[in-house]
Amino acid sequence: MSGQGRGVAVVCLVVAMALWGSSFIALKWAFAELPPLWVIFARMALGSLVFLLAWRWRGRICYRAGDWKYLLGLAACEPCLYFIFEALALQNTSAAQAGMITALLPLLVAMGALVFLRERISRTTLAGFLLAVVGAVWLSLAGHADLHAPNPLLGNFYELLAMLCAMGYTLLLKHLSARYSAFILTAMQAFIGSLFFLPLALLSAPLPASISPQGLLAVAYLGVVVTVGAYGLYNYGVSQLPASQASGFTNLIPLFTLVFAMLLLGERLNTLQLFAAALVFGGVALSQWRNAPAVPVGVLD
Repeated sequence: MSGQGRGVAVVCLVVAMALWGSSFIALKWAFAELPPLWVIFARMALGSLVFLLAWRWRGRICYRAGDWKYLLGLAACEPCLYFIFEALALQNTSAAQAGMITALLPLLVAMGALVFLRERISRTTLAGFLLAVVGAVWLSLAGHADLHAPNPLLGNFYELLAMLCAMGYTLLLKHLSARYSAFILTAMQAFIGSLFFLPLALLSAPLPASISPQGLLAVAYLGVVVTVGAYGLYNYGVSQLPASQASGFTNLIPLFTLVFAMLLLGERLNTLQLFAAALVFGGVALSQWRNAPAVPVGVLD
């Protein structure tokens, strides 16, 4: 690849990470005005609309007998369970802390590949995983209840459950991506997510009588820019660079989340949490020493 082509791929990956990091802030804004399940339904519906308008570029579909259970499991992991846990997380913890928990995703994927796909991982990767988990637990225990995080321990636990769903999604995606284009898999998730969250939203709470322009903009941003745009940029970057190199960019998500949360929401981490966050990053860095973990492709955040 030419230097210019590589540079474009790197820029796409960095922008995708920034968009995913910003999604935590947009969710906080949207949840302040709309019931969480309505926010999730709206972003899925908007994403579905974009995919319908771009259907001519849908790519390959090569259905194989039995694929239905993998496709159903894919959608169950993400967006269905994933967004439920993330909504619960952001109602209880800060965007900055939730973003830090996402640093565990590449390591969770590596552990999942070890258990379910029998892929070998090095002792260094395992040590990094354990170190990052310790940092994540410390981050949660060092937090204190405030306006941004009324129950940080519970919220961070829900975010961890969301990451476990993202891990299951990634492993299923690896199995299906050879037969289905990224467009088809992501569009299917948006369609199923819309159908799944509409009745839940109707049962959960009525729509508010009025929504501010900021609330509407946050929902539109989540549905169009994050769900569709971030995934497209990430998919392009991964297609142009070796997977082992592209995987390292996912660790920028918590950094971007922290920066956006400080600038836009006024959130702060205390001293102990900053040390805990450094431990998370240190564990992730250690896990990628010589052997990079598997790529968490296509997270809808």
